[in-house]
Parts: sequence; structure tokens; C-alpha cells
Amino acid sequence: MKVSELAERSGLSVQTIKFYIREGLLPKGAATAATQAEYGEEHLERLRLIRALREVADLPVAAIKPVVAALDDDATPLHDKLGAAQYALGPHIEPPADDPEWRAARAEADRLIEEQGWRATPEAPSRDLLAQAFRALRGLGLPPSDSQLQPYLQAAAMLGEHDVGSLDTAAPGLMVRRQVVMTVLYEQILIALRRLAQEDASGRRFSEPQ
Repeated sequence: MKVSELAERSGLSVQTIKFYIREGLLPKGAATAATQAEYGEEHLERLRLIRALREVADLPVAAIKPVVAALDDDATPLHDKLGAAQYALGPHIEPPADDPEWRAARAEADRLIEEQGWRATPEAPSRDLLAQAFRALRGLGLPPSDSQLQPYLQAAAMLGEHDVGSLDTAAPGLMVRRQVVMTVLYEQILIALRRLAQEDASGRRFSEPQ
């Protein structure tokens, strides 16, 4: 397909597509003339992934580059390709310098992960996110107990298996795009459903009988 058709099918402008090519996010098309090139379905799928990363995950171009680099490296295992996308999503927390409370919270988060037997690298952004929440709870005098965390751990394990299991054996680029969209949007669904369930539970437990 010509670049004009690629633009129409992807919903992006020709100028944006050429920008992504210059930035190395999108491979060049096969040259058919001095100023023309032919593009395939793989270009369209890559643009859909970039759109998901840009519009759904709100990532800058610099953060997208390592994701597509992992996709383009045939030696990179699928697990690492999916991990590159998840780590790009962040959040990217800057740990406070020389803060004993932060170190204690991070150690607590690491201990919890190890106890679950979860295979998460030390660089996983979610480790710092978990530590940040633990630190804030302790600062409020509400340190999370193991019994309080247990339902969340069970739900997280179930959802993790469900999410990864829903990724089929399609091309890696499509799997990465699905993971990005599921992570970002289904987290919003999870928050909404939890709050609705809290309202329902509060109503059943504390409301005056009608």
C-alpha cells in the first residue's frame, strides 16, 4: 500500500508516519521509485502499537523506542518484549535519597514479592510503586498487615494469569499492543468496579433499613 493508504487505515497523517520513520519507530517501506515506497500490514500493525503507546498509555517517543527495539530484535524472547512495554508504562518513581523509611518500605515490598514466588526483576517499576504505597500507609499510622494484603495478593495473582492467558499466539507486535491496552484500560475498569463494590458493601452493611 502507498503511504496515503497507510495513513488512512492507521488514522495518522502522512507527516506523522514520516516522523515515526525518521525517529526509527517505523521501518522504511520498500522503495518503488525515487520518492515512493510500498508498505505492508506489518507497518500498519506497528502504527497501531505506536498509537496505543502514545494515545492510550500517553508515552513520549523516547519511551516507545526501547519497546520497538525489543520487537525488532529477533533474539529478544517474547517475555522480554512484553516486559519492555510494561516497564515503559512505568510509573517511574525517583526514590528519595538517604531515606530510611523508603528503604524499609522497599525491603518490605521486595519481601512480599519474594514470598509470593513472583518472577519480577529488581528493576520492575511496580516494586517502587508498591514501596511508595507502603511508605505512605506507615506514615499515616496504617501499616498493611499480611491479612489485609492477602485478598489483594490473591486477586492480583488471578488477574495476572488471566491477563497473560488472554494473549494468544499472534504476532509479538499485536500481543504487545493488546497488553498495553489491557494494562492501561482494564486498570481503570478494575478501579471503577472496586469502588462500585465498596459502595454496594457499605450500603448493605451500614445503610438504614428501607
